[in-house]
Amino acid sequence: MLQSDDRPGWEELFCGYNAFYGRTWPADRYDRAWQEFRRGDRVRALGARLDGRLVGIAHFLVHASTTSPDVCYLQDLFTAPEARGRGVARALIGAVGAWASDQGCDRLYWLTREDNHTARRLYDQVAENRGFIQYVVAL
Repeated sequence: MLQSDDRPGWEELFCGYNAFYGRTWPADRYDRAWQEFRRGDRVRALGARLDGRLVGIAHFLVHASTTSPDVCYLQDLFTAPEARGRGVARALIGAVGAWASDQGCDRLYWLTREDNHTARRLYDQVAENRGFIQYVVAL
């Protein structure tokens, strides 16, 4: 899990993640997310380091399922551009999967954009694409 002194590095990475998806967030949303991660009761966060520097983040949560035991949703995964191709995302997926397995979850899953070809090359190696299409209603 992330430590208190990881906040600046985490926020820089999470800003990069949001920018990748064309979003900007006000500062209070980062504060709220960080507080959630620090509590660790609803949403969790892991970090990956290279040479002592935080270079990747994963945010995840467990939820009930009507067709299986609880499942783990990997909501956000981001690696600093200069660290890509060095196994950071693979390690984070593995760490979240290990954590979820220890919690008794039935499976780990995540979503990505169809045109995220770089990430999908990794995802196709470590997971099964079951062909679902996501629909969203903004509330």
